[in-house]
Amino acid sequence: MQEPDKHIPHYADTLSFEEYKLRVDDRLYVYVYSLDDNISSMYNSGMRNNNQSNQVSSGTNNSMDLYTYLVNDDGCIDFPTIGKVPVRGLTTREVKYKLEEELGKLLRDIPGFSFVSVDVKVVNRSFSIIGAQSGRYAITKEKMTIFEALAMAGDLQEFNSRHEVKIVREVEGVTTIKTFDVRSKEIVNSEYYYIEPNDIIYIRKIPGYSFGINSASTAMSVVATTLSFGVFVYSIVQTGINHVKAKQERDKKAAEEAAKNQQQGGGNNEAE
Repeated sequence: MQEPDKHIPHYADTLSFEEYKLRVDDRLYVYVYSLDDNISSMYNSGMRNNNQSNQVSSGTNNSMDLYTYLVNDDGCIDFPTIGKVPVRGLTTREVKYKLEEELGKLLRDIPGFSFVSVDVKVVNRSFSIIGAQSGRYAITKEKMTIFEALAMAGDLQEFNSRHEVKIVREVEGVTTIKTFDVRSKEIVNSEYYYIEPNDIIYIRKIPGYSFGINSASTAMSVVATTLSFGVFVYSIVQTGINHVKAKQERDKKAAEEAAKNQQQGGGNNEAE
């Protein structure tokens, strides 16, 4: 959240959050509400209560596929009694209204029918992070910011680049790469502030970074370790030097003894 300067870029005020538009391979959770128990049980078979509904919508139920509708390659979902319903490019709100309209037309001739209300959610929404705490993380709210996404991954580390964060985003088969500086205060008003489902956030590692000292205790530990290692190396080297000197002294004495003995042996030979 730093002020832009010559090192931290300015960003134009381009913030404009738009409701997510459905894409191929998205999964929709659809729950139909009606005063007629027969209609409710027909469309919500296996979904007994709102608690289970919440589990399915958050993607925590192991049988999620049984209660969700896949957006096929043609951009449609197959909904019971209606058939193919085009949903690609629509928001969940627009799909809700469309299903309510179609079900109203289909069921209005049933005796005692009053109305239906439909709840539509996108399930299994997630984003991925590469380079920091790499992994896939669930999007737990409608509007998730880049800061919340990074916080879920444990924040950026000392060796991660903050001035070159990339988001890889695919929309309607077209992949774009957005690069931005996460240090800038103006990021909150820019197009980079909100992430979308299936975004890939790439955090670059600083080249040549090996380790860093970011506290007094770490600095003291590094100094103490270095000194201990230096003393250890010095003791080994000094022991070697002493060993060599001792050997040289022994060799010198041995040579002197040998020379002395040779002289004494030569004198005895002359006396004889």
